[in-house]
Amino acid sequence: MRTRLVGFAGFVAAVMLGALGATGTVAQADEPAVEARTCMAEGGTVEYDSATGLWTCIDGKFDGEPID
Repeated sequence: MRTRLVGFAGFVAAVMLGALGATGTVAQADEPAVEARTCMAEGGTVEYDSATGLWTCIDGKFDGEPID
């Protein structure tokens, strides 16, 4: 009985780590951040968003995208 419990706990841990690894892979598949020059060339402006602590492209083709 004890061996089955340890085996089950290992299985649960493996499934949880696999799920976390899968979500990490999906998150890395996002598009790269826009450069400031690209934002401005496409009609946007670069502004600092104090709520998020990120520079962001406002307006233009890349509206709302973070700046790299």
